[in-house]
Amino acid sequence: MSLDISRIKALCFDVDGTLSDTDDLYVQKVRRFFPRFLFKEPDHSARRFIMWVEAPGNAMLGLADTLGMDNEMVAVINWLSRHRKHTPGKFMLIPGVDEMLQQLHGHFPMAVVSARDERGTMAFLEQFDLVKYFDAIISGLSAEHTKPYPDPILLAAQKMNTAPENCLMIGDTTVDIRAGRSAGAQTVGVLCGFGEEAELKKMGADMILKDTTKLLEILIAHK
Repeated sequence: MSLDISRIKALCFDVDGTLSDTDDLYVQKVRRFFPRFLFKEPDHSARRFIMWVEAPGNAMLGLADTLGMDNEMVAVINWLSRHRKHTPGKFMLIPGVDEMLQQLHGHFPMAVVSARDERGTMAFLEQFDLVKYFDAIISGLSAEHTKPYPDPILLAAQKMNTAPENCLMIGDTTVDIRAGRSAGAQTVGVLCGFGEEAELKKMGADMILKDTTKLLEILIAHK
């Protein structure tokens, strides 16, 4: 894994597990249903359960990699994204994300590339007054296909007037890494959401970070 900092001209951020800490909020709520005497790793089991409930596409793509059914599963994921109804919920911001975006703003054009619908995406961004930082907001229905297709990243690159290969896709799941690589962008996997280091590395992430805010010191140090 190696990130070519000199190539990075624009940034694309996933939302859930990357900017929003909603995933951890849900895990806290359901963990009590995974007692240690039944589950060796209750937190891990609870997180995987939430992944299936909240992000079936992410979970299904992982299964598809194992079964060798990538193309078929990607088609199902895209259908789910377009027909699944998102309900407004309570959002939490990953600590330090606001400060990170504030400092990156002006150095790089930035886009949100989310699989959420537009209403859910905007509800999160508006709750924490983050809209002002982004040059493009791409939701699950903005492009013809959603992640893990490259379409949303290609659209974000177009709106930021940047070549896709000069974009950096930052996300917490293999779906984000797959979409970024398919678009020709570099990718960073973060461990503050659904994804796990081994699976993000296997999918080809150029760099793995403990959480999204660690991106700041890497990028600004090279400006």
